[in-house]
Amino acid sequence: MSGHSKWSTIKRKKEKTDGARAKIFTKIGREIAVAVKNGGPDPSVNTKLKDVIAKAKSNNVPNDNIERIIKKAAGEGNSDNYEEIMYEGYGPSGIAVIVETLTDNRNRTAGDVRHYFDKFGGNMGQSGCVSFMFTRCGIIMIEAEDVDEEKLMEDALESGATDFITDEEGVFEIRTEPNDLGAVRDELEAKGYSFLSAEVEYVPSTYTKLTSEEDITNMTKMLDMFDDNDDVQNVWHNWEMED
Repeated sequence: MSGHSKWSTIKRKKEKTDGARAKIFTKIGREIAVAVKNGGPDPSVNTKLKDVIAKAKSNNVPNDNIERIIKKAAGEGNSDNYEEIMYEGYGPSGIAVIVETLTDNRNRTAGDVRHYFDKFGGNMGQSGCVSFMFTRCGIIMIEAEDVDEEKLMEDALESGATDFITDEEGVFEIRTEPNDLGAVRDELEAKGYSFLSAEVEYVPSTYTKLTSEEDITNMTKMLDMFDDNDDVQNVWHNWEMED
């Protein structure tokens, strides 16, 4: 179930990405800038930067863009100052939602996030109100076409993965400890595998279905509003989305 629901979410994100590449580039650009400020511009020693660069490339961000952002973030006089803030709350019918943001104005971002929750039948809660329902782990998604499942599972576990899940939609999901994601991804890449995505995610322990058309519409609109906000980097939820 988890793989199915997760892949439905990724497909939805990728469909939006195709129509809104500039926004994706902006969001990833912020992640790169923060990684450079926190750990320096050399990905060989800054593992967080290396992970974000890999994410950028999987989202088709051009190398020139990546290099330009790194140089700008590392340059003297760069005044961009983003902080990471997590928000938690509930969507329609109690769907658990975690919103990860990078913002240079926490008041603006908090107001926006609260408005989206309220507007579509949910409410923003206190820190910790839903995060206990999720587990933070590295998630690597690999398309099953032309991939030997047994060999991939063997390679993944040998590389340090903690779990391997076959998805009924023809996608393999590999799980790792959060801090091991980069190392596992690099080893699998060296063995010739390519990835649909490779990121640290919040994975829900259980999923909830929405049966009301109004709830489904409101939840979809809420996610769209989050996606369209430049301050919002990621949204995780336990809605079992239907195809």
